[in-house]
Amino acid sequence: MKRHVKTATLVTGIACGLGLSSLAVANETLDVVTDPSFVPFEMMDQETGEMVGFDMDIIAEVAERAGFDYELQTMDFNGIIPAVQTGNVDIAIAGITITEERAQIVDFSDPYYDSGLKILVRADEDGVEEIEDLEGKTIATKVGSTSYDFLQENLGDSADITPYPGSSDMYMALLGGSADAVFYDAPNVAYFAQTRGEGRTKVVGPLYEGQQYGIVFVKGSEWVEPANEALAEMREDGTYDDIHAKWFGDTNDE
Repeated sequence: MKRHVKTATLVTGIACGLGLSSLAVANETLDVVTDPSFVPFEMMDQETGEMVGFDMDIIAEVAERAGFDYELQTMDFNGIIPAVQTGNVDIAIAGITITEERAQIVDFSDPYYDSGLKILVRADEDGVEEIEDLEGKTIATKVGSTSYDFLQENLGDSADITPYPGSSDMYMALLGGSADAVFYDAPNVAYFAQTRGEGRTKVVGPLYEGQQYGIVFVKGSEWVEPANEALAEMREDGTYDDIHAKWFGDTNDE
């Protein structure tokens, strides 16, 4: 590692002397992990067997500009932060909300997506308009998510809060009648309501707990600043807007 860093520093100096960008100079291969079920941020393309999505395009662009190669692996969301914390992987990108608690054990990039939490119910449900209406009901959410923490803090024992390992599991619980509502990240909830849940589900209530997603790094990682520079460049030259429009249709929320 030390030899690589020294080499990268030398090449950086040469590149800067030649007037080249200092971002595309290193060539280290890092381990990146994601959650395979957080559509449209990351999901498996059934035809190619490859991971695709908003986050996948973001990390590919960041890696190219920051100057590292990467190998991608997937795991349940609940294991992602511990995997980075222990150094088993170098980077994680999976719609991960930046929180003070998480920032104590891992490093975050600058925010790259604004989000929040939303309620999803079946289309024929007329009794739920806000979080208080979920008292006494069964609520599906995701293991290890900030939505689970929010439900515990705001409803506690007054509702049956059921965490599921994957996004598809909690949505199937709603459609199958095992859950009365889903409470989860707004873009994922909206995407499901407009695709597989169209005509069968609806999004209700306000946006709760405004959140921002960040790319996660091992504490003290040398790649945080290059990634931040890459993200800033992407916003400045329109690349970020292009990626956002590809997966969400517009950039109004940014």
